Amino acid sequence: MISRSELTLIRSLRDKKHREELGLFAVEGEKIVSELLAAGHPFEQIYGTPAWAGRKTHDISESDMERASHFPTPSPVLAVGRIRRPELEPGELDRGLTLALDGVQDPGNVGTILRIADWFGADRVLLSPGCADLHSQKVIQASMGSFARVRTVVADLGAALRGLRAPVVGCALEGRDVHGLPGLVDVVVVVGSEGRGLSEGVRGLLSYAVTIPRIGGAESLNAAVAAGIVCDNLRRRPAERA
Repeated sequence: MISRSELTLIRSLRDKKHREELGLFAVEGEKIVSELLAAGHPFEQIYGTPAWAGRKTHDISESDMERASHFPTPSPVLAVGRIRRPELEPGELDRGLTLALDGVQDPGNVGTILRIADWFGADRVLLSPGCADLHSQKVIQASMGSFARVRTVVADLGAALRGLRAPVVGCALEGRDVHGLPGLVDVVVVVGSEGRGLSEGVRGLLSYAVTIPRIGGAESLNAAVAAGIVCDNLRRRPAERA
């Protein structure tokens, strides 16, 4: 039986402030919890109603799940995990493919970019502090399990990108044609925010910018779509060191 204090704690995890204070996050839904468990993600607690057939550490009634749920229509399972805050290792960004997100605030885009990084075998995703909260329900849901498989670090991009040996390639409308991008092994690809693009501080650290040629009349591309197209162009060419 779940206690009143546990219910209060779970409900508080809807807010980023409380997630940061407690070092915990909640994720809800049969599909996403199953995906994270399959990916080996460790959970502190898994609360399941009798309708949940998967692994659980605590039984919870349907009425209590209604009170604990973060959704208008409760799921039969809700899991609580501990927030991990990995830091960049010296020289890490000079090795492999990094997707760096510069103020991407839409949680659906952040989660989808984690999926893209997972699909294309990126070595890591780097989030600026102004990005959507990695541990929000919407980001985790949109990642479809990639949240557990992709190394993700939150760090100041200005400090992280300064002085790298690997090229830093930014997505910007005024950049060179992405179809001429070589298949680099070691590269940082920076994707800007949905509204303003790349920040001025990050622009000053780019080796160069790339753009996806526009044929129709759309003003811009979704940040996650742009990231996927750039990754595809990197991966389809023979790999070479910068």
